[in-house]
Amino acid sequence: MGEPHPIPRTFLGLPTCPYRDARVEVLPVGFEATTTFISGTRGAPDAILDASRQVETYDPELGLDLAEAPIHTADAVAPDLSSPQAMTERLAAVAKRLYGDGKWVLALGGEHSITLGLVRGAESRHGRMSVLQIDAHLDLRNEWDGTPWSHACVMRRIVEAGHHVVSVGARNACREEIEFAEARGLPIFWARDGLGPAVVRRIAEALHGPVYVTVDTDGLDPSVFRTTGTPEPGGLGWWETMRLLKEIFSRHTVVGADVVELVVSGDTASEFAAARLAAQLTALALGTSGPADTDSAG
Repeated sequence: MGEPHPIPRTFLGLPTCPYRDARVEVLPVGFEATTTFISGTRGAPDAILDASRQVETYDPELGLDLAEAPIHTADAVAPDLSSPQAMTERLAAVAKRLYGDGKWVLALGGEHSITLGLVRGAESRHGRMSVLQIDAHLDLRNEWDGTPWSHACVMRRIVEAGHHVVSVGARNACREEIEFAEARGLPIFWARDGLGPAVVRRIAEALHGPVYVTVDTDGLDPSVFRTTGTPEPGGLGWWETMRLLKEIFSRHTVVGADVVELVVSGDTASEFAAARLAAQLTALALGTSGPADTDSAG
């Protein structure tokens, strides 16, 4: 026998909101081509969507019920496996259309290389942005494993496109990345320094203009996300990360976000944590800064 009340396979199990009426567009992007350690991110969007159906839709802190929110779950973006660059171009075109229609886009990855295409799409409407990167790594290499389009190079490509990157939660980097960050004046907030009120204030002050948020699950401690591409010890805690995000959304216009690098390996706790994170980003977008309704390009 089937379920008496089947839960839709949509974000949070919500009934489908017509695209034209949606303010938030949840975009699954199960692309994986440049992972070099633990693979399995291609299945993450489906796993996050499945886990999200068990997430409570009501946020008691914001007093917001996402069950009543205009959220549309998009069809997954078909991966272009001919090259990471080709996938970047495909995803940029998709994101450009969504932002052109005034949507607030939450992408579910997939490996971190997808962020470049998403930022390019957001740029078409919002212009130059600050990118808040929550990540154990800086991803500022010029090339990795024979390609400049690797997940390990994604933030460098974003900086070269004219955006300001602020890295939070880093705890491993190579000399090339440190030298590049210093030369470009990119702030790095190391995980070892924590996220106390003074640090959070400095992070918020380092951002300017429209803000895009990218969360690599390895930015948080492995006690939160055990199954991620390159788990690093000593990461950010759940609640301090939530407090940081609340501060950023309350002080800046956040125009979109992604959750990337979750590896699917049967760890339901990690998958549920990713779904909770995605729900929190959505609630903050709708209940704090909200989807931007003006074109801030320029």
